[in-house]
Amino acid sequence: MSIHSIRHFRGVTRRTFIAVGASVLLFAACGTSDQSAGNTVADTVAEASSDTAVPEVSTNKIVSLSATATEMLYAIGAGDQLVAVDNYSNFPEAAASFETKIDALQPSAEAIAALDATVVLLAYDPGNLQTQLEALGITVWTGAAATSFDDSYKQITELGELTGKTVEAEALVSSMKTDIDTAVSSMELPDAPVSYFYELDNTYFSVTSNTFVGQIMSQFNLQNIADLAEAGNDYPQLSQEAIISANPQMIFLADTKCCQQDAKSVASRPGWNKIDAVTNGNVVELDDDVASRWGPRVVDLVKQVAAAVAKFVETSKK
Repeated sequence: MSIHSIRHFRGVTRRTFIAVGASVLLFAACGTSDQSAGNTVADTVAEASSDTAVPEVSTNKIVSLSATATEMLYAIGAGDQLVAVDNYSNFPEAAASFETKIDALQPSAEAIAALDATVVLLAYDPGNLQTQLEALGITVWTGAAATSFDDSYKQITELGELTGKTVEAEALVSSMKTDIDTAVSSMELPDAPVSYFYELDNTYFSVTSNTFVGQIMSQFNLQNIADLAEAGNDYPQLSQEAIISANPQMIFLADTKCCQQDAKSVASRPGWNKIDAVTNGNVVELDDDVASRWGPRVVDLVKQVAAAVAKFVETSKK
């Protein structure tokens, strides 16, 4: 697991995981009839495991070990099919207060089976969990970190089919597309590219334009200072000197929870008070979870970026 995979999986950045290193893999109306839902689920799950029988939608007992998938289930009205969630599933409130929580990093197949689970949702496979679960007759759905909007929409659609909430899933995807398009098209974009630094944690790991986050930023004519930091690595660690030298016009902090970073702490870093983003008040504080779970709340992330860019455009005219 790499920094970003773990980050997507947990929904937060943790310095202990940063130590793992960036070299490992990167880390989201009416139901159908039982028959049609069962057929659709079989088609969906067949890609992951052609040998595992798919339970009828009406009998689903789902364990979610993915905070992103948990949010997706609640957003399509399938939260009542959950029998347990992982310890990082904290949104919505129903998930945060869920009685049965499972350690997402060290889950027990036996403990999951004891819940009579029929389906387990994974963000990644910690060891050989999938093999163990399938040996127990439990269906496994894996939703790796999305690399595009379409990936996120696809996962929502699959979970809609899995839970018999196809209509609700389609409606959610449609509303997300509309809201995102509106957020971008309804504002004045910068005339020239605006440089930015996107901070994953306070040791200056970042993302490039090739990532999901990078694609969001690119819609607003934002230019990523991390793009040339390290060839072939889309989650590079930058140095303070490199960031100060690049002098980004905007800074986005996706480490306000994990690392308690904010505009004030950034301004207090040696030499950072000379950076344009700091001097001009364009340090944007994001919610770690929203910034790293690319499900329904990605709309909130897009809207916050849009508001920050709109403010930048407005103030730059003065």
